[in-house]
Amino acid sequence: MQVDFYHLTATPLDRALPQIAEKVLASGGRLLIVSDSAQQRGSLDRLLWAYSAESFLPHAESGGEGDAAQPVLLSAHPDPANAARNIALVDGVWRDEALRFDRAFHFFDADRIDEARVAWKALAERDGVTRNYWKQNEGGRWEKAA
Repeated sequence: MQVDFYHLTATPLDRALPQIAEKVLASGGRLLIVSDSAQQRGSLDRLLWAYSAESFLPHAESGGEGDAAQPVLLSAHPDPANAARNIALVDGVWRDEALRFDRAFHFFDADRIDEARVAWKALAERDGVTRNYWKQNEGGRWEKAA
């Protein structure tokens, strides 16, 4: 199980998340995007339809009849109704339920850095968990910091 911590500094979530989602879908995977905030999920719903003039990411908010068919599903809960094996925690809150997936992407900003550090340390003690910490350099490119 791999957990990738993404410390958002120069690039906001609305630019970083679509890139991750595209990579997951390109590899044949599915993605569950989790946020407690209905407002954030609504914003991400609109973003995923229009983030690029050349493409869009097929998705839906959870709770519909077609959840199981969605390549990307937005939800308040870490329950993969779309059979996703990848989860993106986008509200800065770590959830241990993410460990049931093959890969977790944990996005956080400066407001949630202390909580991310606690999660990072707690995961160090878990067997079978590989952690990566990604931070942006001055040019905005992601670099593996740990």
